[in-house]
Amino acid sequence: MPGTSTSRPSLSRQRVIEAAVAVADERGVAAVSMRNVAERLGVEAMSLYHHVANKDAILDGIVDAVFGEIELPEPDLDWRTAMRRRATSARDTLSRHSWALGLMESRRNTGPATLRHHDAVIGNLRAAGFSIIDAVHAVSVIDSYVYGFTLQEQQLPFAASEELKDAASELVRRMPADQYPHLRETAVEQASRPDDTYADEFAFGFELILHGLERLLAGEG
Repeated sequence: MPGTSTSRPSLSRQRVIEAAVAVADERGVAAVSMRNVAERLGVEAMSLYHHVANKDAILDGIVDAVFGEIELPEPDLDWRTAMRRRATSARDTLSRHSWALGLMESRRNTGPATLRHHDAVIGNLRAAGFSIIDAVHAVSVIDSYVYGFTLQEQQLPFAASEELKDAASELVRRMPADQYPHLRETAVEQASRPDDTYADEFAFGFELILHGLERLLAGEG
């Protein structure tokens, strides 16, 4: 119709990265390509090169975008609270972007959000009195736990607490008590607690880590 325009927002690096994140969320990181990202944006693949150098630059960008979604520890916040909130935020973020686990620590070209994130984490621990080496130890063990727990959680064959209860009940039916007494006892207990979820284990395990780090900070480690 004459006089009517259907203009789309101008292309930018941010829009390219946002589109790439959306592609990864929907189809997995293997589907992130110049062509697929351009298709999502409704443009030709060649137009992306004005904003990103290549696919590697896109991968660097989406990793940085994920780090940008994780809550930054505030410098003056109690380190236990800061680490707890940061760990919870990281787990929530990685649950939204399950593809990111395999990329988070693999990119060499670290982006500004990633650098800002790590600097804030180290800064909070240093302000609490951790030595540089102990702060590195703390970040390593926290991230190993968060990444590992999230990965394991993503692989579980059940999600809701009702599904967990059903799985436990099925194990009880299949397990002879004389052959697997401890597993059967555990399954029976799990089946009797319908409100429990595997996600509840995250906070329990993280508190153990904080307890250990408290001892390290106090010179008891």
